[in-house]
Amino acid sequence: MDILLIAGLWLDGSAWDDVVPELAARGHRAVPLTLPGAGDGAASASLDDQVAAVLAAVDAAPGKPLVVGHSAATSLAWIAADARPEKVAGVALVGGFPAEDGRAYADFFPVHDGGMPFPGWEPFDGPDAADLDDDARKRFAAAALPVPEAVVRGVVRLGDERRFEVPVTLVCPEFTPAQAREWIAAGESPELARAAHVDYVDLDSGHWPMTTRPRELARLLADVADSRAEARRGA
Repeated sequence: MDILLIAGLWLDGSAWDDVVPELAARGHRAVPLTLPGAGDGAASASLDDQVAAVLAAVDAAPGKPLVVGHSAATSLAWIAADARPEKVAGVALVGGFPAEDGRAYADFFPVHDGGMPFPGWEPFDGPDAADLDDDARKRFAAAALPVPEAVVRGVVRLGDERRFEVPVTLVCPEFTPAQAREWIAAGESPELARAAHVDYVDLDSGHWPMTTRPRELARLLADVADSRAEARRGA
């Protein structure tokens, strides 16, 4: 199965470099996406541009792919489920919850000169970055790419309720499945509250498991892809 990999803010497709070969060893074709505005010099890229790139990757897949979104990009994976509910085998959401219709994509930190730069490590003190040592933090910060303003302030648009039938796996790295269930029950993720099929999977890591636990993350994603393929064969 094709597994489309969409990294979160400040990252491009190279964020998955240590995950890709592990998925290949488990029989899956990993497709890491570098979206418009992620290091290609397109500071004017918009959320619509990124959505179009994700949907083009979904359409190019030979079968039904598993779409993986990390952090803020969980919204991009969920938008793919909304736009292509018949084409997506499932979505895996790593360390994040998708925004609902009408909300800004990721307007979380200050914007400067048309982009939202990495804000430093202070906002991520605690479980998010607990498994990143000083060298890893320096490498991350040095490679971090400002996210275009028209991406982070773009408005999420959802319109096909068939998305709620697309199977969801919520990967819980810096939080637990129990916490995720509590947050969803409390109304903090209206989209997942309405999803018909949500599996919760624990992963002992911080917010960036593709960096700190790539083998474990790949094994988890391969298992999800295998289960989705098995479900399709049995349908």
